[in-house]
Amino acid sequence: MEAELGDTEPRAESASGRLDAAPGLARIAAGAWLRTGGWTAGIALRAGRRTVSAAISRENPLDLVREAQTELIAGAQRLLGVSELEERLSRLLGGGSDGTHRGPLRQRGYELLERSSELEEHGDEHPAYSRILSELSPDEARILRLLATDGPQAAVDVRTWRPLDIGANVVAAGLSMIAQHAGCRHPERVPAYLSNLYRLGLIWFSRDTLPDPTPYQVLEAQPDVVEAKRETGRARIVRRSIHLTPFGGHFCEFCLPLDTAEIETLTAPG
Repeated sequence: MEAELGDTEPRAESASGRLDAAPGLARIAAGAWLRTGGWTAGIALRAGRRTVSAAISRENPLDLVREAQTELIAGAQRLLGVSELEERLSRLLGGGSDGTHRGPLRQRGYELLERSSELEEHGDEHPAYSRILSELSPDEARILRLLATDGPQAAVDVRTWRPLDIGANVVAAGLSMIAQHAGCRHPERVPAYLSNLYRLGLIWFSRDTLPDPTPYQVLEAQPDVVEAKRETGRARIVRRSIHLTPFGGHFCEFCLPLDTAEIETLTAPG
């Protein structure tokens, strides 16, 4: 019997050591369990006291149940951090916890929906057109005008030839004659121009070929394509095309002078 009592302290110390050596996650879980247990005991104690008080004062039992339910929910939210999470989300979305204050973005969205229900016309100008014009270079405007007046343009990729195209690499991508046809002042910047026009949603790169093979035959005879084929040794040409998006087409119609007569009218003095 004495041996059993004497073993109590070493066992406690061993258990304490194992607790200290437990992973951080286990200690967090243990702490959460203790807090939950303490909170539950506190709720039970307060509920018991409240019940005795209600019985003495002959309060309405339904009021007691509602009050206990409200206290239980509020306590659980505080314990789990739900209230703090709601406040953070509310601040993130730009509104109050009661939903009465709306952030500026939500307010603008509401105004857009209100305007959409109006019967009067708002015009054809898209709100983004002004911003897009400020993000275009003169050469990019020339490229858009070319696509709007002459239609999609031919483009080719030069790839290394491999059986079944396994392990083939792209040597030169997106070669075209857009710079020459559009009259760009900086033809070496055309790849960057096309990337920007794609970013703005004005053009898209299609894997489909144009119905007429002539533009490809002319393009494949250009010096940059011939040089890429020579460097590759045994090359394969992949034909593609560059188009205006529907948004880009409407932008060109609305913002760019597309015919020579209109340009001459705009540039005429007085």
